[in-house]
Amino acid sequence: MKDAEHPFFRPLWLRIAIVVACSGWAAFEFSMGNMSWGWITTAVAAYGAWTFLIAYKPPQDSSSRDTTSQDKDPTEPE
Repeated sequence: MKDAEHPFFRPLWLRIAIVVACSGWAAFEFSMGNMSWGWITTAVAAYGAWTFLIAYKPPQDSSSRDTTSQDKDPTEPE
């Protein structure tokens, strides 16, 4: 998921909060007897746990990229 690399999702606490909110929603749906919505929100929570906690790779900073070729003046001899 490309959107998981958005800087908004960088803080760990925010990613955990998203998964906890989805899990809480699933628990609420099950407690109200809505099995279909309970399983749907459980799937959303599981997908969120995989995307934001297990397989998450933070986006690279622009300062950590190799910019040596971009810093050179193409008209200047080496």
